[in-house]
Amino acid sequence: TGVFTNTNPTNPYRGSGAPEAAYITERIIDIAARELGMDAVKLRALNYVTPDQMPWTNALGYTYDCGDFPGNMDKALKAADWDGFESRRAEAAGRGRLRGIGLSNTVKKTSTPNIETCDLRFDPSGAATLIMGTISHGQGHETVFKQIVCDRLGIEPGRIGFVQGDTDLVSYGRGTFNSRSMSIGGSACLLAAEKIRAKATRIAAHLLEAAEDDIAFADGTFAVAGTDRRIDIWQVAKAAHEPGALPPDIEPGLDERGVFAPSYWNWPTGVQVCEVEIDPETGVTEIVNFVCVDDVGTVINPMLLKAQMHGGIAQGIGQALMEDVAFDRDSGQLVTGSLMDYCMPRAADLCFMDIVSAPVPTGSNPVGAKGGGESGPTGALPATINAVVNALQPLGIDHVEMPATPQRVWAAIRAARTRAG
Repeated sequence: TGVFTNTNPTNPYRGSGAPEAAYITERIIDIAARELGMDAVKLRALNYVTPDQMPWTNALGYTYDCGDFPGNMDKALKAADWDGFESRRAEAAGRGRLRGIGLSNTVKKTSTPNIETCDLRFDPSGAATLIMGTISHGQGHETVFKQIVCDRLGIEPGRIGFVQGDTDLVSYGRGTFNSRSMSIGGSACLLAAEKIRAKATRIAAHLLEAAEDDIAFADGTFAVAGTDRRIDIWQVAKAAHEPGALPPDIEPGLDERGVFAPSYWNWPTGVQVCEVEIDPETGVTEIVNFVCVDDVGTVINPMLLKAQMHGGIAQGIGQALMEDVAFDRDSGQLVTGSLMDYCMPRAADLCFMDIVSAPVPTGSNPVGAKGGGESGPTGALPATINAVVNALQPLGIDHVEMPATPQRVWAAIRAARTRAG
């Protein structure tokens, strides 16, 4: 069967189908709650998987190893002042605005079980090089991977060079996708650092003329327990490149490779709450409050994680409210072919975002991290649409297709007023 179309091909978006699946699920839950005359939060609470039920296998056969869905929800509702919403709705109505609140309670399958490698090389000049197969395009890999090495080896980040994606140097790498870099690449980095530490301990024991079991390591320094005899890791690295300084059973050099492949996916969870105000005369939606409670397991760098969430949430809001590929109805010509015509969210379209971290470390990788790159848009899309529909419900509007553009919202309000007479 062949299909001819004038429309353009598409490519996976951040989350690659997860935001759309979450959108359908969360809209169904809100619609079901309305049909049953139930509070949407209580309906979700009736279906929680609780921490004591973990590991838990869902209806599709996937197993969640850990998480705290009830805890995420409690934190989000408190941060968003959910109980005080009706007073805010009434105040907005006094100003002629329609105020709505919506939420999403999502889980995302991340970190496809593939191999990732890390090479960590010390040279005798007093520097180290970290070589990764993942690619950073704004996430800050060069910062967080160095943090892991510095934490394990007690060295300064400024003495670590960073190489990524160079196929002449990288032994093997699958790249950056499916929120895998920290949980898989970070674990490979951790394993490489642990191997460096183990070999350096053997060398330090030889240089200090002590048993390996008597060597203590802290803050980048090896010391013989109970004595003042010590040597730092840079001195060890220099000695490692002097064959005459090593016993025959220790291979010269201080260069190790970490290779990690998880046996299963990991499952970040989260709750997002969006609050909006709509101008009924223009259909323009304003985001007035946004809360995101997210469990991505072990957090290496809180600032970079929040930045990931900010960007992901902005993308989800953009998909919900404005981003739209449009074609001329008569000619089939693409009319949103550039950023002059295709609307994308800007800072002025957003509000302050309260990002609350609620980590439950996973046992699926040594770092304990879950994917964080795609959680933002996965929850933001349904939370935003649920908020828009909640704002319009007093007018008898039960659903608005996304993107909920001003024109589409205005048309829905006008049609509702016409039906009401």
